[in-house]
Amino acid sequence: MWAVGWTVFASVMMVMIGVFHAIAGLVAIFDDDFFTQVREYVFDFDADTWGWIHLILGIVLVLAGAALLTGSVAARAVGVILAALSMLAAFAWLPYYPIWSVVIIAVAVTVVWALTVHGRDVTAVR
Repeated sequence: MWAVGWTVFASVMMVMIGVFHAIAGLVAIFDDDFFTQVREYVFDFDADTWGWIHLILGIVLVLAGAALLTGSVAARAVGVILAALSMLAAFAWLPYYPIWSVVIIAVAVTVVWALTVHGRDVTAVR
């Protein structure tokens, strides 16, 4: 029964990661000069492009986090995939805002852990 708490934790954290991405995206869209300017980086997108990437990913993460509360196996699978995409996006974005990227990566790792280790327990209780 206690493992259900981990799935709820993963759901809430996915929503929070989505909010983090959306905030970063909105900041990048509205204030191009807020983030560090990086020279000669492989993922050298302008701030607007990063903003839209983060905003769209954030919205999708919020929706997926809410869907996790249904206990669906598909929602868990999508949650793991989106958390992994979140980690990749945050890693690629690391030079632009390092501390925020590391926070997003760390929270996404806990989401993947919670969903893969304890995710099926929410359906057992229902």
